[in-house]
Amino acid sequence: MVSKRFNGFPDRAEVTPIPTVMISAVMQDIGEINEIKVILHIFRLLAKKKGYPRFLTFTELSSDAALLYSLTGDGQESKVENLQQALIQANQHGVILNIQLKGVDGNEDIYLINNDSGKKDLEKIEQGEIILSNLSPVLQSEIKTTQISNIFSLYEQNIGVLTPIIAEELQEAERLYPPDWIENAFKEAVELNKRSWRYISRILERWAIEGKDDGKPGGHTKKEKSDPDRYIRGKYGHMVQR
Repeated sequence: MVSKRFNGFPDRAEVTPIPTVMISAVMQDIGEINEIKVILHIFRLLAKKKGYPRFLTFTELSSDAALLYSLTGDGQESKVENLQQALIQANQHGVILNIQLKGVDGNEDIYLINNDSGKKDLEKIEQGEIILSNLSPVLQSEIKTTQISNIFSLYEQNIGVLTPIIAEELQEAERLYPPDWIENAFKEAVELNKRSWRYISRILERWAIEGKDDGKPGGHTKKEKSDPDRYIRGKYGHMVQR
């Protein structure tokens, strides 16, 4: 049921340009409403940007009241988390480009539209040909560490689209387990074709209880590793979906 009916567009309303291909082709592959909302707001905010190159920072996006108000979630923190998830999805769908730069108060993610000019600008930023105020490229070693710790990205790349419930479980796992454990658990599950977060979480729980050779891969025998159902048996077996 519609809670409030819109009164209509004024004749001289401000217009935000949206590429036609976004509506005719890209949107049909997007299943999350938050992702669509974030993309539309990015076009809106970039249309108002002055100067060169045109980009948005995560700080700008997370501070935009209209954008946050449109997202699902209970409270500011939940909405910001959903914003982060939607940006990851938009980047994976190829709608936006993302690079992490080093700022005065820590690393800052910036976002550009994935078009010819955006790709050229991103390349120039990476090579240091374009210097953004108070921002500088992050070292490759720092970028790698950030990517490994990004459990949302691991899930999207190896399992599928995130849901709010799974996102909460992933954040809890990220708090409980070392980043390399999480990455190795994903790798092991993928190798065994057990692409399920429930299965991966059981791997982590077992490592936490039984140990994992100081966090290094290979904590199981070859025979154990060839048995994809070893995590289904035992204490947590009733919680794992085959």
